[in-house]
Amino acid sequence: MDKAEIKKRADVKLLVETFYAKVRSDPKLGPIFNGIITDWDGHLKLLTDFWDTQLFLKRKYNGNPVAVHQEVDDKMNHTVTPEHFGIWLNLWFATIDELFEGETAWIAKNRAQKMSTMLYMKIYEHRNKH
Repeated sequence: MDKAEIKKRADVKLLVETFYAKVRSDPKLGPIFNGIITDWDGHLKLLTDFWDTQLFLKRKYNGNPVAVHQEVDDKMNHTVTPEHFGIWLNLWFATIDELFEGETAWIAKNRAQKMSTMLYMKIYEHRNKH
């Protein structure tokens, strides 16, 4: 079976929902995400907006991912590690590979990889300010 390309918001929504189902059931990530996120429907819409903006440059997302991830690390008593980001990234890549192919799938992987490094560095810098 040929995989589809990521071409529209419905594809992004499928990717985000499939991915976060895996995150929520992951033994290391699930407790973090399930312990902090109380409105999963709203969160999935926000993340679909985020990735729609990232992949198609449609300014739907106006949040601050750095501040959000720093707050999560604060709530987790500064226990977020590069391993958490590695697991997240592996699940993201696996979900993309399971569902999609093509240039936009590659862009989604590339952006996530760069973002995960940047976010962890910003978390680390934030810790050192306290």
